[in-house]
Amino acid sequence: MKSVFDFDSRLLDAAAQAEQDASAQFAAIDAVSQHCTAKVLKAFQSQKISAACFAGANGYGYDDIGRDQLDKVWAEVFHTEDALVRHHFVSGTHALSTALFGVLRPGDRLVSVTGSPYDTLEEVIGIRGSGNGSLRDFGVQYGQVDLTAEGLPDYDAIPEAVRGARVVYLQRSRGYSLRPALSVAAIRSIAELTRRVNPDAVIMVDNCYGEFVDYDEPTDAGADLIIGSLIKNPGGGIAETGGYIAGRAALVEQCAYRLTCVGMGKEVGCSLNQCRQMYLGLFMAPEVVANARKTGAFAAALFTRLGFSCLPEPGRTAGDIITVLKLRSPRAMEAFCAGIQAGSPVDSYVTPEAWDMPGYESRVIMAAGTFTGGASIELSADGPMREPYAVYLQGGLTYGSGKLGVLTAAQSMLDAGLLTL
Repeated sequence: MKSVFDFDSRLLDAAAQAEQDASAQFAAIDAVSQHCTAKVLKAFQSQKISAACFAGANGYGYDDIGRDQLDKVWAEVFHTEDALVRHHFVSGTHALSTALFGVLRPGDRLVSVTGSPYDTLEEVIGIRGSGNGSLRDFGVQYGQVDLTAEGLPDYDAIPEAVRGARVVYLQRSRGYSLRPALSVAAIRSIAELTRRVNPDAVIMVDNCYGEFVDYDEPTDAGADLIIGSLIKNPGGGIAETGGYIAGRAALVEQCAYRLTCVGMGKEVGCSLNQCRQMYLGLFMAPEVVANARKTGAFAAALFTRLGFSCLPEPGRTAGDIITVLKLRSPRAMEAFCAGIQAGSPVDSYVTPEAWDMPGYESRVIMAAGTFTGGASIELSADGPMREPYAVYLQGGLTYGSGKLGVLTAAQSMLDAGLLTL
């Protein structure tokens, strides 16, 4: 690397030590990846996927074989009755909003049991903003169980809070917080507590950033619906856009009615030329997710050696693909993100700046030199410009390129006098 990129030799020494520190974690990541690859391959085979599935359709999309078979593959991979996988979803938040509006009715109660939801859902629910057609505007009540001081679910408070709730909502990833990502084991515990007091509740999990990081998925642990984005984990860096909803068939149908219209649901909505990318992305996803997890593990090991706090800590199992680096100052955030951008394959020559992104309360800086705009399964880093000045690193299509991006970010901070070796 020294002959191609002008990294400080001391930084390369630290990187070699960091890789050694993370070697056991890399082996564990590879084991999960192999298991998930087997699940995906088996689903492709049992659903008899052929080249005809890649052709797509236009117009209304009636009898779109590629679209319908992809739903079946998805349902088999995630062990659900049905799935709704569509390029029509513009983001993970759109898929989550569709699911919430699809299942909830006026007078129903929604309870988030993992504290405050991600920033972009606050207006959807009606926590922030009003009069724009939020769930609250339509008469849906909202309740919340805050996390403990340690950032863990409050298992003692959950049973009483979910009594009578129509939807019990869990966010698997940490969002812009410092709490641990929710493990499948934790999701199972919450589901069991919920069923004891409210067996009819719909347990809905925001699965963004969490697919294929564990042997099981939330639907193996009692979740009725899982929702995510195709430009994150399950799109494998190949899907160009889209999202998914998977779970109980009756609930998926309600969500499909919300996405298209009542009475038509999944029967309409042509796949155009998107099928091949969505199939191939899913097929590649377990390996790509493993590369992203290795990139994060390496970053945590390296920056811990450089004197910074990271979450999860080196060697700790992560529930998603995100690694948080507490950089302690706005300048350090800017230098780190500038380095990630400079170490990217696309738009490496530009410098990211913080700005007022729609849906976010604070100014956000984002570095994302990606082939697909906003694809956070590709190496990227972002964070709100507020205390504790932490950046959220995610993605890495290949471990080799992810490692180079992290080293470029460290070199950028070193050049700016923001870290010492």
